[in-house]
Amino acid sequence: MTPEELEAARDRVVGDVVADGLQVLFCGINPGLLSAATGFHFARPGNRFWPVLHLSGFTPRLLTPSEQGELPSYRLGITNVVARATARADELDAEELREGGRLLREKVAALEPRWLAVVGVTAYRTAFGERGARIGPQETTVGDTRIWALPNPSGLNARWTAESMAEEFARLRAAASA
Repeated sequence: MTPEELEAARDRVVGDVVADGLQVLFCGINPGLLSAATGFHFARPGNRFWPVLHLSGFTPRLLTPSEQGELPSYRLGITNVVARATARADELDAEELREGGRLLREKVAALEPRWLAVVGVTAYRTAFGERGARIGPQETTVGDTRIWALPNPSGLNARWTAESMAEEFARLRAAASA
């Protein structure tokens, strides 16, 4: 993709991948420009979401972003806190994240997944007003849906390796399977 093609994707929306009966609805912060340009969640090659999903045992093989439509067959889905695409998540302000959290609660209440897994604890803190939230299961629920804050799989998040992220994702998988 050219820089012009990526810039043209700014503010586009990437559709949710959802179905009834989801065990886990993964929730990104918002789509990046490559995701918006391609229409696929977590499309940037340096993003570790798809490898970590496989390493943690959620999928039997490594899926590519273009195979995101297979997720509901594993009782998994994807959405975002904020729908519009930006080059970087830090382009979103706190008010936009809070409004995204309100809309996300409505979506979760309608879909009723067993778990909502927000990938990015900092965005979760702002969107849900949970300033002290840490990685792991949260006390807050949306109806009967439990919430788990996961590390952000962006390649910019150097604090977490793919292996350490996979361990945390696997903890969620075990809880979702129980």
